[in-house]
Amino acid sequence: MRLTPTPSATETSGLGINRRQFLKRSGVATGGLAAASFMAAPMMKRAEAKTEVSSAPVETKRTICSHCSVGCGVYAEVQEGVWTKQEPAFDHPFNRGAHCAKGASLREHGHSDRRLKYPMKLEGGKWKKLSWEQAIEEVGDKVLELTEEHGPDSIYWLGSAKFSNEQAYLMRKFAALFGTNNVDHQARICHSTTVAGVANTWGYGAMTNSFNDMHNCRSILFIGSNPSEAHPVAMQHILLAKERSNAEIIVVDPRFTRTAAKATKFVRLRPGTDVAYIWGLLWHIFENGWEDEVYIQQRVYGMDEVRAEVANFPPEEVERITGVGEADMLDVARRLSQNRPGCVVWCMGGTQHSTGNNNTRAYCILELALGNIGKSGGGANIFRGHDNVQGATDLGLMSHSLPGYYGLSEGAWKHWSKVWNVDYNWIQNRYDQTEYHDGKPMHTNGITVSRWVDGVLEDPDRISQRTALKAMFYWGHAVNSQTRGPEMKQAMAKLDMMVVVDPYPTIAAVMHDRTDGVYLLPASTQFETRGSVTNSSRSLQWRDQVIEPMFESKPDHEIMYLMAKKLGFADELFRNIKVEGSVPHVEDITREFNAGMWTVGYTAQSPERMKAHQQNWHTFDFETLKARGGPADGDFYGMPWPCWGTPEMGHPGTPILYDTSKSVAEGGLNFRARFGVEHDGTNILAEGSWSKGAEIEDGYPEFTDKLLKQLGWWNDLTAEEKQAAEGKNWKTDLSGGIQRVCIKHGCAPFGNAKARALVWTFPDPIPKHREPLYTARRDLVKDYPTWPDSESIYRLPTLYASIQNKDVSAKYPITLTSGRLVEYEGGGEETRSIPWLAELQQEMFVEINPALANDEGIKDGDMVWVEGAEGGRVKVMAMVTERVGPDVVFMPFHFGGVYEGESLESRYPEGTVPYVLGESANTATTYGYDPVTLMQETKVTLCRVSLA
Repeated sequence: MRLTPTPSATETSGLGINRRQFLKRSGVATGGLAAASFMAAPMMKRAEAKTEVSSAPVETKRTICSHCSVGCGVYAEVQEGVWTKQEPAFDHPFNRGAHCAKGASLREHGHSDRRLKYPMKLEGGKWKKLSWEQAIEEVGDKVLELTEEHGPDSIYWLGSAKFSNEQAYLMRKFAALFGTNNVDHQARICHSTTVAGVANTWGYGAMTNSFNDMHNCRSILFIGSNPSEAHPVAMQHILLAKERSNAEIIVVDPRFTRTAAKATKFVRLRPGTDVAYIWGLLWHIFENGWEDEVYIQQRVYGMDEVRAEVANFPPEEVERITGVGEADMLDVARRLSQNRPGCVVWCMGGTQHSTGNNNTRAYCILELALGNIGKSGGGANIFRGHDNVQGATDLGLMSHSLPGYYGLSEGAWKHWSKVWNVDYNWIQNRYDQTEYHDGKPMHTNGITVSRWVDGVLEDPDRISQRTALKAMFYWGHAVNSQTRGPEMKQAMAKLDMMVVVDPYPTIAAVMHDRTDGVYLLPASTQFETRGSVTNSSRSLQWRDQVIEPMFESKPDHEIMYLMAKKLGFADELFRNIKVEGSVPHVEDITREFNAGMWTVGYTAQSPERMKAHQQNWHTFDFETLKARGGPADGDFYGMPWPCWGTPEMGHPGTPILYDTSKSVAEGGLNFRARFGVEHDGTNILAEGSWSKGAEIEDGYPEFTDKLLKQLGWWNDLTAEEKQAAEGKNWKTDLSGGIQRVCIKHGCAPFGNAKARALVWTFPDPIPKHREPLYTARRDLVKDYPTWPDSESIYRLPTLYASIQNKDVSAKYPITLTSGRLVEYEGGGEETRSIPWLAELQQEMFVEINPALANDEGIKDGDMVWVEGAEGGRVKVMAMVTERVGPDVVFMPFHFGGVYEGESLESRYPEGTVPYVLGESANTATTYGYDPVTLMQETKVTLCRVSLA
């Protein structure tokens, strides 16, 4: 007998439209060929229970996918506390019913039996179960002991891009009150060079437009980006641009990727030559007068210096460096110039280089020359990796800044001390007071996640803090996504303590050779708590709690409370935040960062406004993201930052950064006056350009109390606002009055300036092509050398010329690059623990061109050794393919659990081994770091390949 399933809440409560309703309403669910042609048969089947279906009510929760940064909406159905079913939200403004393979697996992530189930420690080489009380007591005692002996900088708090905004903010605050800036997260090794390069060009370091706005692009240049695999749902927007706007899709990549298969033009680029390629495009643009001269005159500073540099890159020199011929260069330049507005999209293929900041600034300069920034269909659309890597960065979970990019100056600390209601002097006394090479630790950048290995292994006398690192907290971080695997293994052995806080044990639990001193603390997933998350295009979304924490796991913010209580500063950490039992109130955390993050406009997205957006997905237009009627009428979905002022002001959010066609009150903006009003005696404020309706019809500096008084706008403030704003500026006025009055008069609080093509504070003020540290093109090193070695960047000595000057190309002649697969995400521990994803991709591999394979006697499917230029090697399967050129090999970086041919399966706690294990690509990668951010270099190094 077929039993009738209980109707779902999405069918009965008006919460939205699900797949079954969509099929029914569209007439597709009529059976036969009509249905079969719309959707594959397996997706059409609903699992039928063999026994009586529960009559318990079904709750439908709204959540956001926890994989990439597109931010797809999901309906999760819960019955008797069990997550029974999920549907991609057909009414969600980003994914509109689409899912990728990873997104379809979310329920299994929540209920996976491969998760950590209770606290554990490694003792005598065996995993031992602990209670939470024991675990917090033992770990806390060791932290206190190490801090007493070596100071607070001896402990590293490595956070996560998988945190909610609230958890990311709380962890940065936790580290600050603990007394260290040794805190960071994955953004350091994926888009730190984007944030630095873009923020220093036009003011904010984020994606300028939205996925939906890309429908309006007439050209899209992908360079170091493969969204078909890394951001699959983003491809629906890109293909809409191709279909509706006849957009030129240009893919520039060392590999012929799945995205390249959809392109109108593919260009194969030698890895590590992005700047030379962009200058080659600009050579043709300038030569033919295709630049936007009016836009440049009004809104760009330093383009003359760019012209002088570009003149050094005529077609023959560009071909010598990049391998791309003149005809292809001219063709792409013409396509971009004749199809405006257009955008440029880059990802880790552009950022993970020792020249990463140069690359990202070059991409920006190309868009400025074409006049594409601040326009619908234009922009720099930077697809982020993890679901909240944008938000975690914004909330300050990094070693060089407090939340909101305030930096580490005394003024920044005093601002946040006031927000936290904690005495500044008390915080100051928590820090080591010694003056080191870089300065006092409170005001100097901490060690980065990319270099924590050197923070352990480097001679302590060469580190700008009291000692080397003694303990590591890997809090939601995949260590196999970092370079230099063999040295990482050495560093793990040298630590006094390792603590892994994660839903899964991760590679950190097994790649070391330790027998003691390792703790595993089971964190809940984001489906077992609630909070906000910021997608790649700056929209904030609220997640419901879908299920209660599984097994003995605890939400990250609860673990932070327990640890802070043990370490003695919970009262200060949670002074403004209600704690129920041991669980901090999430909405209180949101309101606290709302109270302080004026710089980037994270102040008006109150929990109430975010929840109203979440409950009314269907009211937001798929093209413009603007709500048409309903409770959020006039808002842009997710109130993309900056969302100025207080929640009561009702600012709608800023869907397109630097768009002067709208008033600031309606979500418009100009470029930020972040760098003063002049440089070398030359005006760097905008000339003849301003946001619609601005009362100052020209450039102007950022707003302070003094400027309001000079303009006669001071009396627009209330008495209470005057008191709060006295002596303050738009970033530090906690009342929001300065921002309110600026916007009332049509002005952007951060001023109105030109974008900077010339960044005088960076090692290369105009981006330069520099050969990678490990390059087979020794003929180019003399002409395009790297930088000299540096004594201290982020507290550590950093090598450049001393590595590049060692020629290893005879032994290691092949360029090695790495990237993503559609089936797995990040370090892969979570996705390789999901059975149907594991079934789709069961083997770690290396892509090898047939010519190289034939030279080495390698056949498709053979096991081979890939040995990196520093000796680390991996044993993987050969995939012989034309995707890569004869001098390049490619490996995905999602694998782990095998080290230099040896399986580490026996080292996992019982029941936690992922379904698929494989070598980590980063066992074979090498040294190399960007001089501005210490971004690691994973996209170009050298290797050799041989039969195993």
